[in-house]
Amino acid sequence: MATQGDDDERSFFSEVPVRPAARAKAAIDEKPTVVEKPHYLGHRDRLRERFASAGPDALPDYELLELLLFRLIPRADTKPVAKALLVRFGTFAEVLGAPVGLLQEVKGIGPTVALELKVVAATAQRMARGEVHGREVLASWQQLLDYCRSAMAFEAREQLRILFLDKKNALISDEVQQTGTVDHTPVYPREVVKRALELSATAIILVHNHPTCPFSITHDHALAH
Repeated sequence: MATQGDDDERSFFSEVPVRPAARAKAAIDEKPTVVEKPHYLGHRDRLRERFASAGPDALPDYELLELLLFRLIPRADTKPVAKALLVRFGTFAEVLGAPVGLLQEVKGIGPTVALELKVVAATAQRMARGEVHGREVLASWQQLLDYCRSAMAFEAREQLRILFLDKKNALISDEVQQTGTVDHTPVYPREVVKRALELSATAIILVHNHPTCPFSITHDHALAH
């Protein structure tokens, strides 16, 4: 049963006016939160502008890799990912040449991004093959090294790759003749000669890789005949 004191207390609190300061504070608290633009969006615009104005040679490997990752990772800062890829694999070409499984070991690279990088790698290899084809490959040794590195650097097994040349040292065909184990590739001279005769090649370059060692091509890796 309510008493006179209870009625007086309810009446007192119901009649207390809301202070203007309290209203102002409530209005401030109700204002929407302003979301700042992510810092990497401005960086992307600046990097694109620099690429457009100065060309790809003005960008180091990690920034060129960033530009590529912009399209694959649209809502994140790709600079740490690009740098981590280069630390893990060494060069831009070796990043593209790395297998999908190894790419996914880098933080920020999932299955979809890894697969897209391999699509880019396949495109780059086809372009490189087109650049070498019909030219004097022996007159551009560095170009040949770059092409072989992108094609073979992270192969899990040894490969014997043969470049067949005509009498002007122009490339007729580039073929993987044998695939072996992690430390051995069989070479069958009869098959090599047979294929050279089929293509009417007058010279060949034999290249093989060592999966257990950092990628390089020395005189035991590439031989011209």
